[in-house]
Amino acid sequence: MNAQPARALMTIGDVLGLLRPDFPDITISKIRFLEAEGLVEPQRSPSGYRKFCDADVERLRYILRAQRDQYLPLRVIRQHLEALDRGEAVPPPAAPRDDAGRRPRTLVAADTTADTPAVRLTRRQLLDGAGIDGELLERLEEYGLIRRSGTHYEGEALAVARAAGALGEFGFEVRHLRAIKAAADRQVALAAQMVAPQLHRRGAGAHERAAEAAREIAALSVRLHAALVSTGLRESLDP
Repeated sequence: MNAQPARALMTIGDVLGLLRPDFPDITISKIRFLEAEGLVEPQRSPSGYRKFCDADVERLRYILRAQRDQYLPLRVIRQHLEALDRGEAVPPPAAPRDDAGRRPRTLVAADTTADTPAVRLTRRQLLDGAGIDGELLERLEEYGLIRRSGTHYEGEALAVARAAGALGEFGFEVRHLRAIKAAADRQVALAAQMVAPQLHRRGAGAHERAAEAAREIAALSVRLHAALVSTGLRESLDP
């Protein structure tokens, strides 16, 4: 890395602002989680506030890239960081193991969609990648927001877990998310109803065209939902 003038010690909010352009899903709770795991050790002011230096930010970047790009579990990332701290070469990444010590057969599936890569995650990978604890994951499963596929989770589970963790910072509990889940279920049912006639047509590519139409309906529904929520909030909050 090129030498740059050192910045003054930063608050956790400053760090969030530096990381968010490259890692849009990063949250204050995720940074605190990584600190609790001992992967980053910011200084503390006399009043107890976290103070981060440039080296802390670069360490966080390393961790987040390893999770995002290689799906490495925290225990492997910790080994890499310890090696770097000793001035040693980072060991080559090994395929992560699940909670039973087994390596998943497929981590990244062959085909992907434009929205969410078709990946398979172990429970440990999901917890590490989302920065949540096992208790929150169990609650998300209990309320049907996340479903396990055999012994693994699909890529969408990671997006749900990250969003739930971030909403938790604003006081949301899993029970509060049931309304969002119910709305999503209604959107799914409506999209399925709209493309049902296409699914019954014969001919090559009929099913693919129906799937593409369903994805387009989903994207438009999300856009409409966001616009309506934004409008409603503006009307509620404006004096």
